[in-house]
Amino acid sequence: MRSTQPRRIVVVSASVGAGHDGAARELVRRLRTAGFDAECHDFLDLLPRGCGRLLRGSYALELKVAPWAWGWLLRGLEKNRLSAALVGALFAVAGGRRTAKLAGAGTAAMVSTYPLASQALGRLRRRGRLTVPVATFLTDMSVHPLWVAEGIDLHLALHPVAADQAQRHGARLVEICDPLVGPAFRPARSAAERRRERARFGLPAEGPIALVTAGSWGVGEVEQTAREIAASGRAVPVTVCGHNEALRGRLAEAGHGVALGWVEDMPALLRACDVVVQNAGGLTSLEAIASGLPVVSYRCLPGHGVTNAAALDEAGLADWIREEKRLGSGLADALAQGPAPRRRAAARPDHLVTDLAGGLPAPATMLEVAS
Repeated sequence: MRSTQPRRIVVVSASVGAGHDGAARELVRRLRTAGFDAECHDFLDLLPRGCGRLLRGSYALELKVAPWAWGWLLRGLEKNRLSAALVGALFAVAGGRRTAKLAGAGTAAMVSTYPLASQALGRLRRRGRLTVPVATFLTDMSVHPLWVAEGIDLHLALHPVAADQAQRHGARLVEICDPLVGPAFRPARSAAERRRERARFGLPAEGPIALVTAGSWGVGEVEQTAREIAASGRAVPVTVCGHNEALRGRLAEAGHGVALGWVEDMPALLRACDVVVQNAGGLTSLEAIASGLPVVSYRCLPGHGVTNAAALDEAGLADWIREEKRLGSGLADALAQGPAPRRRAAARPDHLVTDLAGGLPAPATMLEVAS
């Protein structure tokens, strides 16, 4: 006979950068391995026609042209809770109808990895239009009020620092969990493996390498960072420019270390390097820590880049270098000290989602037992 236990879990992410989608993909992979029919949807596609594209484009343009304005907006929304509530309600209404339709027959739970999706799911849950439990996976170490929506059953935080912030913003149930990082992110097993990875990417065979990351869009003061790392003499900068080919061209022409475009095999590249210098505090920071590398924050993006740097620093996971004159000594300290100490293992987020969904699903078909 057929099992009637719900087997479907819906994850809602957003294609703004790569961090939200990266966490969502890893969660879906784990849930499928556990036997669920897990699927991922882009919240931007659930908004009225053209709105998602406009939101993505304006966000990218703001980070590239006027990042200070993005920081001003986030700070303003954090200080003025009424404004934040209105923004959340606007997107919750705009994407609510299509989001509700995702919870079809056999759905056991829904998960958000994006703040505005959490607002939509929380509103639907609060108003009884969603009858299945809903979780939010907080992809960042810092938690903006837009991440927390009334109606969400469970918030998953990466560290006690993030959990405390979520609770201050009104989150009811918060569980601390490990990051959603794939198994390919691991330390190099030997010096020989590291040399092979360096040769594969055309990197210097000897000496420390600082991997400069700036998200999939390559935004922020990336050129200054690469130039200043090179000038410090502490490491050779290797910059991942993502999809920003103009940035890659400028760095290559200036000769400040090595400039790479979009990298498909980030686990291998991380194993080739010695320290990561980041400006946003997103998924790459967590991947670097899983790969056994020290992480430092430098020339951070206004808004989430600065708040994530502060949270990572408070958690003892990444030193925040605030001034150029401290860059050389900060890199030397990171290289000497190595990766942040591993904290006691927390719960796996996929296990917490599985529990929220009612436990592991029964097999899709079961043999009828003869009486």
